[in-house]
Amino acid sequence: MAYTHFLVENPAICVEKSMSEHPKILLLIPHLGGGGAEQVAALLARGLCREKYELHLGLVTQANSCPEPVPSWVHIHALGAPRVRAAPFQLLRLVRRLKPDVILSGMFHLNFLVLLLRPFFPRGTRVLVRQNGTVSAALAFAGLPGYTRLLYRVLYRRADRVICQTRAMAKDLAGELGIPEERLVVLPNPLDFDEIRNAIERDPYLWTGPGPHLLAVGRLTREKGFDLLLRALVTVREQFPQADLVIAGAGPEEAALKALCRDLGLETAVRLAGYVDRPAAYFSGASAFVLSSRHEGLPNALLEAAAGGLPIVALPASEGVADLLRGQPGAWLAPEVSASALASTLLAALQVLGPGERFAHAFIQEFRLDRAIHAYEDLIDSVLTESRR
Repeated sequence: MAYTHFLVENPAICVEKSMSEHPKILLLIPHLGGGGAEQVAALLARGLCREKYELHLGLVTQANSCPEPVPSWVHIHALGAPRVRAAPFQLLRLVRRLKPDVILSGMFHLNFLVLLLRPFFPRGTRVLVRQNGTVSAALAFAGLPGYTRLLYRVLYRRADRVICQTRAMAKDLAGELGIPEERLVVLPNPLDFDEIRNAIERDPYLWTGPGPHLLAVGRLTREKGFDLLLRALVTVREQFPQADLVIAGAGPEEAALKALCRDLGLETAVRLAGYVDRPAAYFSGASAFVLSSRHEGLPNALLEAAAGGLPIVALPASEGVADLLRGQPGAWLAPEVSASALASTLLAALQVLGPGERFAHAFIQEFRLDRAIHAYEDLIDSVLTESRR
């Protein structure tokens, strides 16, 4: 199948429009300061061309303050709903008042609400939704209600475009939900390379002991596979007794993971750091970044680690992850999703890595902030052109 894949080789500098009124773009997320979807929205708010668009950021469950720096030219709308599903009237009032030309929604449960309300939006409003996970895996393993597949199948057809992070994700979505391929686009997640590298240089060294030092980042949930990583670490420490691990993230599995650390005798080898606003603070001194997820779309934590040059050891959490890393220098991909496969792959990497060794990771270049932002602008401009026909 052929999906539209917006990549910009030499993005042009944005040029001010001659018309007096710029198209209104409304970016919608639950809140700022969270995971990959929130980071993407924050970078789009900062990076989309203000000479081309009037930019608005809707924060559905956030009441007022913004933990992320948002430029002064971006209009903030904090709706303060207790949860996404409780926000239909506030969201509808916002959309009918703003009359945005394009809405871009960034998480699946918010996507459902936006698409459910779409018939009540002002005529001509275009709706883009960003899918932040592999649909088949989420439906099979994420413990979602049984009606979720029906919501995906019915509501996603109302979107003008569904944005996927990889071709594999788009193929999966088309196969699972029957979405017409002309509605699917593949866009790279934007990454601020300068911010990542500045954090590496600026932040203090956070590791102790000789290592090797392993870093994992993500919400503490079963799908992230941190239990697999802890079991793998036991095997790794048989050959590298000083190996330690930092897991940056918070979530419902924290107590279970702490108990597992005690059961495995890893209390002194593992640090659960909680939610970390800037995981790149741990890049300096890290021997490798580990992706232990059972299933995953294309996590920002993996991309940020690659942008920071870290060696990467990963489970094949999705076809997109496997396609990105397979055969790449500085990346070790396990043959299957299991603790034993992760342990053997970690050992293979650690046995050849030199102290502090880093890699260029050429595959990460398409995610550079300027290229990714212009890819999003190409998509926005194309749906605006369609709306004027």
